[in-house]
Amino acid sequence: MNTTAASDPAFARLSHWLHQRAGIVLTPAKQPMVLGRLGRRFAVLGCADLAAYVARVIDGGDTAEAELALDLLTTNETYFFREPAHFTFLAQQILPALATQDCVRVWSAACSSGEEPCSLAMLLDNHRGARDWQLLATDVSQRMLEMARRGIYPLTRTQHIPPAYLQAYCQRGVGARDGMLRVAPALRQRIEYRMLNLLEALPPFPPQDVILLRNVMIYFDAETKRQVVERLVARLRPGGWLLVGHAESLHGLGLPPDLLDSVRPSIHRRRGAAHAAS
Repeated sequence: MNTTAASDPAFARLSHWLHQRAGIVLTPAKQPMVLGRLGRRFAVLGCADLAAYVARVIDGGDTAEAELALDLLTTNETYFFREPAHFTFLAQQILPALATQDCVRVWSAACSSGEEPCSLAMLLDNHRGARDWQLLATDVSQRMLEMARRGIYPLTRTQHIPPAYLQAYCQRGVGARDGMLRVAPALRQRIEYRMLNLLEALPPFPPQDVILLRNVMIYFDAETKRQVVERLVARLRPGGWLLVGHAESLHGLGLPPDLLDSVRPSIHRRRGAAHAAS
């Protein structure tokens, strides 16, 4: 254990603040990561060390810097069609079962810089045809949402996009944007982006058929996981699907036993009546 980090009051205060704001647990072992992500801000602001930075963000009421710190500490690298087994299951099992619905509603609940909702949008557009679908994408970081709305990505994050989708939905950059790819505006306009903190009460929106909550709960403690899962499942239709990351588990969270059925280790279904056409 890193005893220096464990006894550092500035790191302890930052950890408590981040847990209150975003539910993320910073163990002492994460202090090098924290210093790496925030270090450049020390120089920009003239902060000598983490203690001075924490004093400015937490005690000094610098709300703009607090939002930036939140962005820097909650952002995780992602890519298109990450964990492809989920997209295969959506294409082969979930969407065919919902084929008779007038509208299918999907929520990417921790969308980061937008690769996940764009992947979902390609899949929905390809499989639904003229039938309606709605895609909600939310994140706690305003900076990530701005990147998602732009829809411009380095080609290194696009290697898993199926070739047919690349041709139909993507535009390769030229000139100054060589090495980049843009998701077609007509597809991105189908996605509704909202800033949303999963730790807080959710605003009203229609019940969802599918919710993806992937690769964010690994940073939560067990009680925060339970609260977030219960909050999101309440927004699923009976019979709706919850997909979590392959490295994440709902086991041992103390969820109500009649809440979800586990279909596969990372794929769960809300108990209740079968879907009806909307």
